[in-house]
Amino acid sequence: MQIFGPVPSRRLGWSLGVNTLPEKICSYSCAYCQVGLTRHFDTTRRDYADPQDLAALVAEKIAKVTARGGTVEVISFVPDGEPTLDAGLGAQIAAVRSMGKVAVITNGSLMDRADVRRDLMLADIVSVKIDTLDPAAWRAVDCPADGMELAPILDGIRLFAKEFKGTLLTETMLLGGVNDDAARLTATAAFTAALKPKKSYILVPTRPPARLDIKLPTPENLAAAWHIFSIALPPDTVEVLTGHEGNAFSSTGDARADILAITAVHPLRTENIESILAAAGASWDIVESLKSEGLVSEVTFGTDRFIVRSLHTFTKG
Repeated sequence: MQIFGPVPSRRLGWSLGVNTLPEKICSYSCAYCQVGLTRHFDTTRRDYADPQDLAALVAEKIAKVTARGGTVEVISFVPDGEPTLDAGLGAQIAAVRSMGKVAVITNGSLMDRADVRRDLMLADIVSVKIDTLDPAAWRAVDCPADGMELAPILDGIRLFAKEFKGTLLTETMLLGGVNDDAARLTATAAFTAALKPKKSYILVPTRPPARLDIKLPTPENLAAAWHIFSIALPPDTVEVLTGHEGNAFSSTGDARADILAITAVHPLRTENIESILAAAGASWDIVESLKSEGLVSEVTFGTDRFIVRSLHTFTKG
């Protein structure tokens, strides 16, 4: 169990991350995942973290952040796998709600289950991913566990949206030549519109993905995506995210611990690392030490250099 950040989130503001799962347990192994390939596929909910222990750690972390003049705007359940796989999610949300708004970032894969929807109802904000409605493209983009089918997942997302009283966000990750053509985009936009989200985000990979052979959408296809979504949804609810969050990452004063915790779920650009080091009065020697210990690695994606946890496995297919 790890509590990390707060990190600047494009969707949520200053987000304190909660990671209750062991490394990379997920129902998907998304081609674009920033934390690498799934090591342990699972679709069964299990108990991973005690709610009261979690609440104590969150309270301790918030106290450290505020003592240094930092801000926590939302407590986000965003592990390096699928958060609804934790059977204690509902109790965990209830245990930390008094400390701030609670968000859950989910791939939606278990939302055909009533108990999962019930747990998610307790959150203030739920962000669910809807990459495509086409089963073949879904398998290429999200690489689900054996036996999973897209139709029940979409039905579960639809049921949840009808009942949820909090803030619903959607996100659609586009991969060039896979789910970014007009026909697939039109279907995805129509489904998303029926959910009536507060915001619908269209994304492209901006951090090193699990598969380095994936392609970004062309500028023309990205513009078409925005146009198609803006016809189906109110235009002010559609936002295209193609940049990164900036460098204003918060520090608890322990740069080594911060880097290890954040990179477990969030690869960091080298300028992000420099910001954390500066806030803690530390030097780049800490990064070199982590690299020499085999705890982090340096990778290049596009024109940017990133520091990632070495447990991440990247592949070319």
